[in-house]
Parts: sequence; C-alpha cells; structure tokens
Amino acid sequence: MSLNTVKHIYKTTKSQRETQHGHKTYLIWFTGLSGSGKSTLANLVEIALHKKGISTYILDGDNVRQGINKDLTFSPKDRTENIRRIAEISNLMLEAGVVTLAAFVSPYIKDREEVKHIVGADNFIEIYVNTSIEECERRDVKGLYEKARNGEIKNMTGVSSPYEAPINPDLEVVTDGQSVEENVDQILKLLSQKINLNNE
Repeated sequence: MSLNTVKHIYKTTKSQRETQHGHKTYLIWFTGLSGSGKSTLANLVEIALHKKGISTYILDGDNVRQGINKDLTFSPKDRTENIRRIAEISNLMLEAGVVTLAAFVSPYIKDREEVKHIVGADNFIEIYVNTSIEECERRDVKGLYEKARNGEIKNMTGVSSPYEAPINPDLEVVTDGQSVEENVDQILKLLSQKINLNNE
C-alpha cells in the first residue's frame, strides 16, 4: 500500500445501497476444475436472480484475464494475484449493493480463504462445482486438456498443477449424473435462505 494514499469515507453506505436494491448483497464464488460448469451455472443462476429483481453481475475467469488481469500468467504466484485482484473488485461490487457471481478455477484453498477475508465471511458463499477430471476432459470445450496432455500448456490445473477442493463449502454441486437444472435448483435453494427472492 502506498504511504501517500488516504481512504475516503463517503456518506452513502453499503447498507443504504442494499436497501435501495431491496436485498442483501453476497459474493457467490464458484470454484472447480476447468470445464466443470462454473460459468454455465453462474450464468443460469444470474438469469434466475435477475428475473426476481436481484441486482447482479458476473465476474468470469476468461473475461477478466482479457482485461484487468491480462498481464498475469498461470504460474502459482500469478494465480494468487489473479484471485486477489478479483476479490478486491468483488468487494467494490458488494459495496455497490450488487450480488456478485464469480466463476474462477481458484485452485488454492489459501487464495479462496483470502477472498473470504477481503469481502468478509458473512458476505461470502462458496460453491464447489464438483466434476470429475474425466468428465471435464470429455467436455474439454476449450481444448485445454488435450493441449496440456500434449505438453502445449504448462500449469494446467488437474493435469500438471494441483486443485485443492474446498473442505467445507457452503454448497457442493456434483454435476456428474445430475442435470444443469437440478444443479441450479440446488443453488437457488441455498440463496433463498440468504437473499429475498420474492421480488417479482
């Protein structure tokens, strides 16, 4: 942190913004292997929340790496920095009163714990999208696993780099053998306990 900066405290509060939006705000963090279905689920959940009048925004791994984090590689150090920046962006979104859905592999437990620390444990919902590596490779929408197996991609999570599964997530969604609709219903049931979804 620069010694020449001073944090400004503004008059409008997060609580006031939440009141204006008509709901409490959360960071809904989707973690899992590449190809597990994180972005798909985040997208469908956002659609459902939007229909209920919930103010939302999605932060997605690929999209963010094309902009604010385009200077980062996939080394362990840069992965950590990638997630740190996302946590700070998410915190700003929460302060704005927006329910934020974040879809990131985020393979390290310590990094996800840091996200929780930055935004506050009461504002953090961790959803583990548990999909077998076999199923992820079968889908391989981006062709990443094939490239990793051929040695064209280094530090590929699940192949040449580890994935540390959440120990106690708020929700574990097992996609193998379940439909996307079933997965979305599970997530919405959890969120209905935290967010007022009765707005139409």
